[in-house]
Amino acid sequence: MRKVDLIKFEQEIAGLYEKAKIKAPIHLSGNNETELEAIFRKIKKEDWIFSTWRNHYHWLLSGRSPKGLKQQIVEGCSMHVFGKKFFTSAIVGGIAPIAVGVAYALKKKKSKNRVWCFLGDMGASTGLAMECMRYACGHDLPIVFIIEDNGISVKTDTLESWGCKGCNFKNCNYIGKKTKAYKYERKYPHAGTGVFVLF
Repeated sequence: MRKVDLIKFEQEIAGLYEKAKIKAPIHLSGNNETELEAIFRKIKKEDWIFSTWRNHYHWLLSGRSPKGLKQQIVEGCSMHVFGKKFFTSAIVGGIAPIAVGVAYALKKKKSKNRVWCFLGDMGASTGLAMECMRYACGHDLPIVFIIEDNGISVKTDTLESWGCKGCNFKNCNYIGKKTKAYKYERKYPHAGTGVFVLF
C-alpha cells in the first residue's frame, strides 16, 4: 500500500466519524507514512505484529485487508483491531508483555519469525514497557520495539512529564538494543478528528 492510499484510507475513516457513522473512539494516523513504509519493508509476512490504539497504518502496511479493517473500525474496534498474528491493545504499555511472551515462545521453538511491537512514546516510557524492553534485550528475544515518538501523550509533553531534559529514545541506554525510534508530528488529535460529533 502506498502513502497516498494510507492517507486516503484515514481521510475516509475521518469522514465516517464526522458523520457519526462510527460510534466509538478512533485514533487516526498521519505524518508518519514514510517512516512506516521503510519499517514494513523489513517485516516478513509470517512475523507477528503488536500495536496500540493508533494501529490503522500497521494493519494496512502489513498487507491485510483494508475492507476488513474498515469493518472493524465501523463496528467500534478502532482501538483494538485484531487478526491472525496481529493484535492491539488500548491499555498504555499493555501490549508489550504479550509481545514479549510471543517472542519468548518463538525463541523456544527456534522459529525464524520475529515480533514487531509498536508503542507510542508515553506508552514506551511506562514501567511495564521498559521492563519488557530490558527483558527482551537481556534474553536476546526475536523482537523489535518500534517507538513512534510524536512527543506528546494526549496533550502532555512526554519528556517534560518525566523530568527529562536533553534525552530522547535514540540516546537512551536504558531501553537496550531491541528498540528503534522515529519522531513525527501528529496530524490528528489524540482521539477523533478535531470535529465535535454528537452521536
